[in-house]
Amino acid sequence: MQTSKQPITLAYSVDSDDLFMFYALLEGKIDTQGLVFEHQRQDTMALNELAATNAVDITAVSIRAYADICDNYLLLPHGGSIGVNYGPLVLSCSAMQPKDLTGKKISIPGFSTTAYLVFKLICPDFTPQIIPISPFEKTFEALRAGEVDAAVVIHEGNLTYKERGFHKVLDLGQWWWQETGLPLPLGGNVIRKDLGAEKIKVISALLRQSIAYALDNRDEVIDYLLAREIRKDPALNDRKLLDRYLDLYANQDTLEYPEAARTGIVELFERGLEAGIIDKPVTVEFAP
Repeated sequence: MQTSKQPITLAYSVDSDDLFMFYALLEGKIDTQGLVFEHQRQDTMALNELAATNAVDITAVSIRAYADICDNYLLLPHGGSIGVNYGPLVLSCSAMQPKDLTGKKISIPGFSTTAYLVFKLICPDFTPQIIPISPFEKTFEALRAGEVDAAVVIHEGNLTYKERGFHKVLDLGQWWWQETGLPLPLGGNVIRKDLGAEKIKVISALLRQSIAYALDNRDEVIDYLLAREIRKDPALNDRKLLDRYLDLYANQDTLEYPEAARTGIVELFERGLEAGIIDKPVTVEFAP
């Protein structure tokens, strides 16, 4: 393939699982066949907005956001964050039942996030307040200050909420599993269609190789994450907690979407359309 010297822009989230996936590419552990990648990291809402303006070649997005960008981007067949009977949590300062959330002020990580879509399916009547996921502590500060009644949390703080004194009201992934019997596809990586079929095929293979490297060299990548990252959640300086988080969202399902997860994407869009949260039917197209 004739490679271009123009860098390929690659954006991904501040979460550890995304850096885990792209470690090999970032640190030169694999042969990029002459392609040069420009890396940038943003919070989930910002990534969704980048994709909505067609501003980057490859980016991690919420699966919900794909409904808005499917004319310009393909979903890559790898890099998915998939919850199998688990997912984002709804947290509160005091014990609540899911029915108590109706009419309450709830923080969300953004209107284009999958977590918002699923929560809206469960609780159509609430007042949303957007709190981006970075810095992580902002959500917890808003809860403690009583600025919101509950919070939809999509980051690693889901593993440390008990130590922080919060209560779990609802697990969105468990609710989805009980409703559909399907895993909940939360996030994925997309690539611009106008890069052309040949380049897309090469890039897709490289990204899959980067994920495979991380899975095969897990301890090496975890060492890197612990040494390099200024932990967004200090509790996750604990190796066991980081390892547990990666077990949830950087695993063999990340290397290739299982068929059930692909079905889950279609189901998510159909339910969102029926509820009026998504405004048009979505055709899901995967890159090679």
